[in-house]
Amino acid sequence: MTRDAQYRVLIADDHPLARDAIRTLLEGDESFTLIGEATNGEEAFRLCGELQPDLVLMDINMPVCSGLEATRLIKRAYAHTKIVILSVSDDVADLFTAIQFGAQGYLLKNLEPDDWLTYLHALLNETADVPREMAGRLLHRFKTEEPRDEPQPDVLTPRERELLACIAGGDTNKLIAEKLVISENTVKNHIKNILDKLGLENRVQAAAYAVRHGLKIE
Repeated sequence: MTRDAQYRVLIADDHPLARDAIRTLLEGDESFTLIGEATNGEEAFRLCGELQPDLVLMDINMPVCSGLEATRLIKRAYAHTKIVILSVSDDVADLFTAIQFGAQGYLLKNLEPDDWLTYLHALLNETADVPREMAGRLLHRFKTEEPRDEPQPDVLTPRERELLACIAGGDTNKLIAEKLVISENTVKNHIKNILDKLGLENRVQAAAYAVRHGLKIE
């Protein structure tokens, strides 16, 4: 999707003032169309079935059903729906769980409005990166995971394994392109192929896979 695409957005937050602020922010950007609001995770799940949003902005702490549990339910039923977790804290345990459940991103509520919009556009165009500090903490958590039944690295081409190692190192798409002397569009295409081959949701899961399998830049 390009910057000019229209994204149908569902807001899930139990605080009216937070919903008002997010609504105002989205209304200032013609790329986003607000199609509904939910006040808890259970309602968010129901509305995803009824409205089929492209993107859900999901508060992490809500009554009845938490944002994390709602994320798990929504991604299981509507895998195409992108979910960004909203929180006032950058607690790596919450982000770890959100990524495990299939969320595409994590936004702190205290970010500047322009930063919100920049991040959302990068996310929807599949160029968003996790800050290096948080990526390092996340990968430490992934290292302690139990072994899982998953495709082996040999399903990837040598170039894809090289690029995956760059992702694990916290490199942005631009930096990967410079290191491998390829275009950023080629990087994005490689990442899409890697995720498809490994059955992963996003680049954080891809980085964790690289760590588990010892992929490193030679």
